[in-house]
Amino acid sequence: MTKQSVPAGYMEDAQGRHVPIERIRQIDLERDALVKEIVVKAKELEGIIASFKQHTLADISAFVELSAEKYQAKLGGKVGNVTLTSYDGRYKIVRAIDERQAFDERLQAAKALIDECITEWVADSRSELRSLINDVFQVDKQGRLNTNRILSLRRLDITDERWLNAMAAIGESLQVVDSKAYLRIYERQEDGSYKPLPLDLAA
Repeated sequence: MTKQSVPAGYMEDAQGRHVPIERIRQIDLERDALVKEIVVKAKELEGIIASFKQHTLADISAFVELSAEKYQAKLGGKVGNVTLTSYDGRYKIVRAIDERQAFDERLQAAKALIDECITEWVADSRSELRSLINDVFQVDKQGRLNTNRILSLRRLDITDERWLNAMAAIGESLQVVDSKAYLRIYERQEDGSYKPLPLDLAA
């Protein structure tokens, strides 16, 4: 549906109605003007910050490549976390890569093998294992599995061949589905600690 243009001499209210400007209180007009002025400046700043982040991440990647070339090293794929510090130690820049991982269809095979083990073991009175496993495979409100809880199963000292195959399937089913770069800039304080500059460069 196309938004209708507001006729001259009218303003649109929050319900989408066109109200004659002369019927709007002066304080409401002044509030509207202030809010829109602030939003315009905020959007300009948003563009500046987005451009700064993009160029800074590119500069850091180029520097990492340059540094690697000094040792005849060739970097493959995405480079991970990097911390760059000024010579005097006053400033520190941290580029962090956050990877989101998810399990593919092989997790279902792992769960089937685990269920086989649990069904057999419950017969030996270890019924608490089933509730433990079911809890591990529960999804959150967004329908996502808890990666850390599932991977924690691999730390259990169980030698059953089916269990070992299930653990191998879990490890192979975990895939990186996307990654996001975060940029943080710090300045060293008199007490030696680093305080981040208050720029929202994570968004």
